[in-house]
Amino acid sequence: MTMNVNLTNAMPELVAIRHDLHAHPELGLSEFRTSEFLVGKLKALGYTVTTGFAKTGLVATLKNGTSKRSIGIRADIDALPIQEETGLEYASKTPGLMHACGHDGHTTMLLGAARAIAERRNFDGTVHLIFQPAEENFGGAKLMMDDGLFDQFPCDAVFALHNEPGLPFGQFALREGPIMAAVDEARITVHGLGGHGAEPQETADPIVCGASIVMALQSIVSRNIHPMDPSVVTVGSFHSGSASNIIPERAEIVVGIRSFDPKVRDELERRIRLIAENQATSFGMTATVDYLRSYNATINHKAETDFVRDLAIRFAGAENVVDLERPFMGSEDFAYMLDGRPGTYFFLGARVTGEEKSLHHPGYNFNDDLLPIGAAFWTELAEAYLKPA
Repeated sequence: MTMNVNLTNAMPELVAIRHDLHAHPELGLSEFRTSEFLVGKLKALGYTVTTGFAKTGLVATLKNGTSKRSIGIRADIDALPIQEETGLEYASKTPGLMHACGHDGHTTMLLGAARAIAERRNFDGTVHLIFQPAEENFGGAKLMMDDGLFDQFPCDAVFALHNEPGLPFGQFALREGPIMAAVDEARITVHGLGGHGAEPQETADPIVCGASIVMALQSIVSRNIHPMDPSVVTVGSFHSGSASNIIPERAEIVVGIRSFDPKVRDELERRIRLIAENQATSFGMTATVDYLRSYNATINHKAETDFVRDLAIRFAGAENVVDLERPFMGSEDFAYMLDGRPGTYFFLGARVTGEEKSLHHPGYNFNDDLLPIGAAFWTELAEAYLKPA
């Protein structure tokens, strides 16, 4: 890689920071220690730090020169409710919580960039470094937007990345347009009539009805959605009953839904409601559907994606930059920032041996060798976007 920013001397500190963050994971909107830690580091580097966005989020601002142009770079800071199984010396000290998605690494890379940007001051304009809480659960990006993020800190463009153990180490993966899916959840409750398992004729069995609903839901993507429109309907939970001789009163089904096109998203909700309600009616029962729309699809803007691609080719070589043929079906709340400002979201590969654990796995660990790459790239991106005249 041709990195104009040399962070070799900073590596011991970056690794120590990452390991400290990893050992002290915090859930979304509870990242108080993490936020306080970041404030101290960023202020020491000369940044103006504003706290209180979405409770634990913060923005670090550095101005240089006279240009009115500005850029925003985001890192997510929250962890996951997973019991760590890595056995590392710096494994989570909080039972039931761990950095299983690499947000500790994302945060450290942006801190490394903060240091390089401040020391080099090779830009003309304003850099806003956005440390966002609650990416995994409460939509911290939207909460920061609701708190007036871009009203208080105008950005001409915003950028974010995510490590990806499934891609070759150091590979930049981009995509213009949709890159991550919208995600929704439907909670279906079937209301039956309980009774003795030996007298089913006297009951209305919600398990049988629920099973029929589960099977009927499988037809939505295959028979109601155009084959060229990516979408997923997953029944992830089915709970009912307590014993073999008891027919329960109700069954509860939880469904995950992913899509990209707003019209497809509407159709998925419509069909799920119709199937649940009408299947229940056919069994002489009723069903209620609690439908929650969560993160929007993450849609990258063309100009900013082209900008990152060109920079990545100069930075890592054309052989290490790919355009994804299809989007990922995972979701990302950076979508809300891209709804408000032009920008792009991309992936940085972490695979070395092929045995790396996937994101959200209890054995996952962020690859520290990515730290200088990510920090250097963010530095060069800020300098290139705010290039002095």
